[in-house]
Amino acid sequence: MLKKIELSVVLNLIFLLIFILLVTFIGFKYFAQVYQLISQPEQFKNLLLSYGQASVLIFILFQVLQVVVATIPGEFVQVAGGYIYGTIAGTFYSALGIMLGYSIVFFISRAIGYPLVKVFVSKDKIEKVNNLIQTKKSDALLFLLFLIPGIPKDFLVYAAGLTPIESGKFFIIVALARFPALFGASFIGANIEQKNYLIVAITFGISIVLFIVGFLLKDRFLSAVERRYANKEKTKEKQPQPE
Repeated sequence: MLKKIELSVVLNLIFLLIFILLVTFIGFKYFAQVYQLISQPEQFKNLLLSYGQASVLIFILFQVLQVVVATIPGEFVQVAGGYIYGTIAGTFYSALGIMLGYSIVFFISRAIGYPLVKVFVSKDKIEKVNNLIQTKKSDALLFLLFLIPGIPKDFLVYAAGLTPIESGKFFIIVALARFPALFGASFIGANIEQKNYLIVAITFGISIVLFIVGFLLKDRFLSAVERRYANKEKTKEKQPQPE
């Protein structure tokens, strides 16, 4: 039994290393080309439309790629989606691609990484994490983490796969939290294409302010949540246990 567990751990470690190396390789090798392409919406539009009816599928695959390879800036792809397909369709296609990418990342992380976590982390700690995840406040926290600008969402999905969180609930919360940002990016892209530069400037300015505020306050926010949870744990430990 022990040998089977050890073999399973070794195999998971090997697969995890291969996956990390592959993602890192793709990120470094193609980052410049992808960034140059998606940062020029008209060029990106011409490329996609050259595929005819398959253009939507190619765009969705770009969204999946930018999620899996977390170093690729997704905002450019989302703005380009609005530029090419308009606000509503651009938001829908971006959301579809991102959720597909999140699913791939989440389940790969869970299949490869979670068995390792269970081996190296005690059952008590896993149970504490599970209890935290199952609370209503944890749902609100998860929603805020994916809503607040400046927090690296793609890496959060990798981390979520290492927890016992229920996948269905996770994806519903994430989809709702990501919608405003996806809609905003598509709205900016659509107005760039229509040359409504005043609207673009106002919307972009608001987005930058929200991003800076979220980036500057994210550590305080996460620390406050962590302290609050730690205080609750101490309170529980101090309470007399029933005999």
